[in-house]
Formats: sequence, C-alpha cells, structure tokens
Amino acid sequence: MHQSIYGIAVTMGLLLAPAAGAEEVPVPRTVVPAGTSQLDGRIEGLKKDVMELNRDLLVLEEELLFPATTQFAVFVSMDVGEFFRLDGVELLIDNEKVASHLYTDRELQALQRGGVQRLYVGNLRNGKHELTALFTGQGPHERAYRRGANIAFEKNPGAKYLEVRVQDKEQKLQPEFSVKEW
Repeated sequence: MHQSIYGIAVTMGLLLAPAAGAEEVPVPRTVVPAGTSQLDGRIEGLKKDVMELNRDLLVLEEELLFPATTQFAVFVSMDVGEFFRLDGVELLIDNEKVASHLYTDRELQALQRGGVQRLYVGNLRNGKHELTALFTGQGPHERAYRRGANIAFEKNPGAKYLEVRVQDKEQKLQPEFSVKEW
C-alpha cells in the first residue's frame, strides 16, 4: 500500500519518503511527445475556426430562407399575469395556422420577468394580411379562458415584426390581449 501511495505522490510531483523497510519502486514517468503543446494549440485553433464557420453558415441559412424583403416575425410578451395564466398560443395568418406553442412553467416565468419569445419567423408576400392570435389558459377564478386578438396589416418590402401581448387590465380585473406593430 505504501508503495502505491508513494508512486501516486511522485507522479503528482509530491516528495514523500518511502516507509521504513519498504522497497523503493521505480515510478514510470509520463513521456510527453515533443510538439504536443503545438498540437493542442492547433486543435484549439481548429475548434475556434469550426465554431466561426458554423455561426456564419447559420447566418447565411437564415438570410437564404428568410430574405429581408419578405421576412415576417411574430413575438409574444406578457405583463405580470395576475389575471391570466397562459397555457398556449395559436397563430393564424390569413386564416391559416402557422404556429402554436404550449408553455412550460419556466417559459412563463421568463415571459413574466419581461422576456420576449419569437413565436414565428417566415416569409410573407407584400400586401394586405390579417393576423389572429388565440390565447388559451386560466383566467380569473381559475376558469378556462380562450381569447383572441387580431390585426389587419400591410406587408411592405423589408422585414415586418409584430408583437402579441398579454397584459393585465387592473380597472376591469381582466387580461387584455393586443397586437402591436414594430
């Protein structure tokens, strides 16, 4: 036992005297091939290059799939949420369902702390359109609640962003659902 502890200590660079009467066992030295630190540096450099290429490819992919002239995005935000607990959102553009999302407790906490969720990104041709957002959840007094908000808007050349928002209306003790253009 003393021999193995001694070997470990020597390997770690600690100086220990062998126990009385114990044989001194030679400890194999780890040989580091010359140029290993250069190889490690090259590997780290390659990893960095791969990460930069991956980032560039993602940017190019998004530009290709969603060109700035037709890009359309919808975001979801919440204010406090005392009168409404959001369970899910369904998004329709021109009466066609394009997105839906069911929320976890963690996602709701993030929204209530001021976070904004990108619910939909896509291409939309120029012209007049209608967006409808359907919210499901629990309203006042733990009742099932399903409400909607809609907006008619015009998509012009360039990116278009809309925000669907859930906020408390304290005067009415009810939630209010709205859509805002950015």
